[in-house]
Amino acid sequence: MALTRPSRAHLASAAVSAVSLVGGVSLAVVPAATLSISANVFTLAESGVIAVAIMIGTFAGQLAFAAIVESRLSSTSTARRVTFPRWLAALSLLAALLVALNHTSALVLCLGLPILLASLEVGRGVSIAERLDTREIWASVAVACGALGGVLAGFADASWALVPLVAGIFVATSMRSLRVAHRASAPEPSARAWVVADVGITGIVFPLINTLILTVLGPAGAVLFTAISTVTGLLAIPLNFLRLRLLKEHSRLDIVVSVAALIVATGALFVFEFAGFFSLLFGSAWTVAATVVPLLVACAWRAASLAPTLPFTALRRMGRARLVTLLRAGASVIALALACLGLLTLNIVAIFAALLIAELLSGVVYEVARRRVVRAETTTNI
Repeated sequence: MALTRPSRAHLASAAVSAVSLVGGVSLAVVPAATLSISANVFTLAESGVIAVAIMIGTFAGQLAFAAIVESRLSSTSTARRVTFPRWLAALSLLAALLVALNHTSALVLCLGLPILLASLEVGRGVSIAERLDTREIWASVAVACGALGGVLAGFADASWALVPLVAGIFVATSMRSLRVAHRASAPEPSARAWVVADVGITGIVFPLINTLILTVLGPAGAVLFTAISTVTGLLAIPLNFLRLRLLKEHSRLDIVVSVAALIVATGALFVFEFAGFFSLLFGSAWTVAATVVPLLVACAWRAASLAPTLPFTALRRMGRARLVTLLRAGASVIALALACLGLLTLNIVAIFAALLIAELLSGVVYEVARRRVVRAETTTNI
């Protein structure tokens, strides 16, 4: 039986979504590649500091994404169009050059990471939100190739292993900064303030946790926590993709594609784990005996993020930025408190279990809030 036109359109849309989603691997591999390279190029003490810097850089990327992309997508009175800012592209290109020219300096790498990760986060976010799929696919390929080249050079103990990594970021940034036909919408000031505050409060939790781990468990603990968080970041790719698409508009197709990708990614992680790939990638800090249980709990934590994603994006589309910020602030305080209790056990597993519990609790709270808002709006419209 021949497919109808709507069926073909749905299949084509699903295929494009799947390819764009897979391209998100390039964003996740940069922290992993940086950690792997640092394990081969720098000392353990320097690697511990770099592990914390990766978390800080990820936080900087989240803040930049909130201010530049998410705030515009949450401004209900505008066309909600986004573009990749030229000033951020210029800063990223400069940072990539400085790291390449000073590739043996851990300090330069730590200073450049926030800019590079912010550029990657915003650049990909703009491409996904505006469906610039062809450009994004090539940019993702550039980043992935650079990361692969850097990791392979790191295995060979080459002191210049960071150069291919930042070269890939340089090429991708250049592609993502090409002109587009539309202009960015001006975000509503109140929406931007609440969105940035929201992301700031939420995102600071992980750099704080890793700093505490570095202090209590030492550099090996900090590297291991960052390594597991980074590896399970593969699961965050479909979740972040889904979140970004749902901020624009609700889509059952994107939900199905993202959930399927989440299942496949989880299976892939454990194939890599038992095949010894992660031990090769991260060196002595990673052994199957020490990581299989933390990895399992961390995967459950990442997957649990699906629970708050749906009500969260629904509240965002309703323009409830203030409410979402207050809810996420409470969830962040709970997550940090539970993680600190987990840290008292001196066990990485307990920390990830605490984050899992916090994620599930936030999902319940968001859904209750969403239903109350829907009920209130329905009552008002009657």
